[in-house]
Amino acid sequence: MRHITILGATGSIGLSTIDVIQRHPDRFRVHALTARSRMSELAELARRVQAAVVVVPDDAARQRFLTSWEALQPAMELPEIRVGAEALSQTAADSACDTVMAAIVGAAGLPAALAAARAGKRVLLANKEALVAAGSLFMQAVREAGAELLPIDSEHNAIFQCLPHHATARPQEHPAPGVQRLLLTASGGPFRTLPLAQLRDVTPEQACSHPNWSMGRKISVDSATMLNKGLEVIEAHWLFAMPPEAIEVVIHPQSVVHSLVEYTDGSVLAQLGQPDMRTPIAYGLGFPDRIAAGVAPLSLAQIGRLDFETPDLQRFPCLQLATQALHSGAAACIALNAANEVAVAHFLTGDMAFPGIARVIDSVLQRAAGQSEPRNLDDILALDAQARRLARLEVMQSRQTA
Repeated sequence: MRHITILGATGSIGLSTIDVIQRHPDRFRVHALTARSRMSELAELARRVQAAVVVVPDDAARQRFLTSWEALQPAMELPEIRVGAEALSQTAADSACDTVMAAIVGAAGLPAALAAARAGKRVLLANKEALVAAGSLFMQAVREAGAELLPIDSEHNAIFQCLPHHATARPQEHPAPGVQRLLLTASGGPFRTLPLAQLRDVTPEQACSHPNWSMGRKISVDSATMLNKGLEVIEAHWLFAMPPEAIEVVIHPQSVVHSLVEYTDGSVLAQLGQPDMRTPIAYGLGFPDRIAAGVAPLSLAQIGRLDFETPDLQRFPCLQLATQALHSGAAACIALNAANEVAVAHFLTGDMAFPGIARVIDSVLQRAAGQSEPRNLDDILALDAQARRLARLEVMQSRQTA
């Protein structure tokens, strides 16, 4: 029996995790759930899975949770309610759980994911930013604590399944024997074939309409810019100890081949499946066993064809910016991620046109050039805060000159 804490329970990954868990009541119990804003949904989920603990951001959220709980099930025993960022990290390290699904979007999820790693948990990592912003620190924590690390992003989970050392979840310090290249697949998002001149006029709703995957709004925009794939290249570098030049991106519109591993003998292994996050989640929860995920069978005959193409960097400049950041070092990766979060937030509220996301990131990377490399979590958070200030300033300046 594994006892699970889900960081970011009301997001798409959190909900899919609960779906898989509830298919296996003999294998999994939910210890804790966390959420930032959706208190009524958190109350319903906590009631459904009988969570022992919930974590909310502040006292106002606590009151909203209590109100929602009373409306749903006043006779049922109330879970312990913990409040604040420190409580979030403490819950991730709680001795009552052995597995942590790290699914909080953005840099906000980094401290809790790091706390889980330092506590020696099995960390199911669905938060890209933990490795993008703190790759060296995070991997060091995993190794020193003897934690297990299983990637949940479909691309990295696919690579993990195709590697020769996939029987262990302990991270490696060197590339797997015989592996020559990692190929991360990308759908190309909703604007893969849109004329470049029309990108300025696309709306947040269009950017969030992913052709294959059901995802949150922020990651959907990242898919549309392909910045998400750039973050995944950085993540793959840390997860699999691969040099940047041995990691490539290929556009695959069908989203059936989730990634590939090329070996020195010319063999290429691929993991295929429906575009459904319950598959990698089930793999992480059940590892090393395979367990049912509720995913429909894959029919290659029905799909009929699998297409691949090289990304157009004129269409997807964010992908190139991410690659440049990886080569520049940790400080640049932190700036890349922070600037993107700010820029995407402004795009989603209608404050900025879609192409402005790449311009903001590029400007922040140039302004942040030459920063000292971070040595600890405080350094990382300070660099993150500085990059966000620069990004907000860039957005304001671009609006004034528009």
